[in-house]
Amino acid sequence: MGAGKPAAGTAVHARTHAKPSRAAAQLPRPAARLDKAAARRSTAIHPTGNRQRLVSGAAVPRSAGPASPADKRASAEARLLEIYRLIGAARSREALDKAAALVADVPNFQLAQLTYADLLTARTSALPNFGAVPNPQQLQEMQSTRLTQLREEAAQRLHALRERPPAGAIPRQFIELPRSTQHAIAVDASRSRLYLFENQPDGPRLIADHYVSLGRLGVDKTIVGDQRTPLGVYFITNRLDGRQLADFYGTGALPLNYPNEYDRRLGKTGSGIWLHGVPTESYARSPRSTDGCVVLSNEDLNAVIGLVKPRTTPVLIAQKIDWVQQRDIASQRTSLRNVIEGWRSARIVGDVQRTLSFYASLNPANPQDLSERKQQVERDIGSLRGRRTNIKDLSILTWNDKTPLMVVTFGEVIEGERTGPVKRQYWSQESGMWKIFYEGVI
Repeated sequence: MGAGKPAAGTAVHARTHAKPSRAAAQLPRPAARLDKAAARRSTAIHPTGNRQRLVSGAAVPRSAGPASPADKRASAEARLLEIYRLIGAARSREALDKAAALVADVPNFQLAQLTYADLLTARTSALPNFGAVPNPQQLQEMQSTRLTQLREEAAQRLHALRERPPAGAIPRQFIELPRSTQHAIAVDASRSRLYLFENQPDGPRLIADHYVSLGRLGVDKTIVGDQRTPLGVYFITNRLDGRQLADFYGTGALPLNYPNEYDRRLGKTGSGIWLHGVPTESYARSPRSTDGCVVLSNEDLNAVIGLVKPRTTPVLIAQKIDWVQQRDIASQRTSLRNVIEGWRSARIVGDVQRTLSFYASLNPANPQDLSERKQQVERDIGSLRGRRTNIKDLSILTWNDKTPLMVVTFGEVIEGERTGPVKRQYWSQESGMWKIFYEGVI
């Protein structure tokens, strides 16, 4: 797993687990580090003409007036989006003033520099648009990869402004979150956007969203070194202070448990997928520029890292989020709860055969595997000694890739005891029936 304490579990299709090596207990390494020189190259603008020179050379415009206290309290992205709103309303003079103040306050925000340069240019000549991705002919004329990346970043930020999630909506995968899970994260790769939810008494509520950078070759990570961001349901395993890390990773990092047990079942490889920040010399990275990690500005990472908790905070990474209302998944929630309750009830009454029916098929041609599975279930039921078990803090998250999947996390407390282990199960469908293919203690 990516970081933190390894989960102690038994995959139902495996006989043994190797003891974690000493190396596994060390801090995880993020996917394929870039050297600092490469980091500088990826964030520098190389001027090729007057207009590009404005982008890199107008870091602190002399004419910039002081930003208002309210402006300074707003995030840099919020201030940039306000400038876009003013441009859309044909209030270019106000937009220019606010852009000048923004680049004075945040000189390493290169997209703000580009917008300021556009506004200055617009005073003497017409521009076709602000922050839009140029057509191929314009791209050829500009001959600047970095400028293209900034345009792509602008387009993604503008999409976030124009296409907001429906009020009160949540990702379809958030079937049930317990009160002990205070926050949840969802990443929409198609929008280069991270959404932060607070788990309130009536369910998750979106409280913030931030621009992010993802893998330079896209998403759906499969093998080590493919420079893709994984898709699926993950959990934060650790919280790393920026003082422990190289400057390249910014003010901190949140490692994820990639590859999870479903990834392993599919034969996926790689590790070290983090949510992390950017070098101090940068404000943000282009939409597709990482080796697989999810990268935020340091300002945005700081707003997230203090809220989330290792082990309990889920992180959904999807190509495109399917937004639904709570009522839309109510029946699915009830159905999945009933499946889990059926498994619990079979164990309580000591019905070995019925309990076995909730587990995924092993190799039917190998009687030893079937015998071992039965022995595992008998030992598990025997450890209860006829006592009831209570499930608390139930979390249900779903995923649909090649087959429907659910990730179930809960605390199990045996009658007469005050505490118990926290377990995680991975279920998939076989012939329309839900089956456990992995379970373990976290």
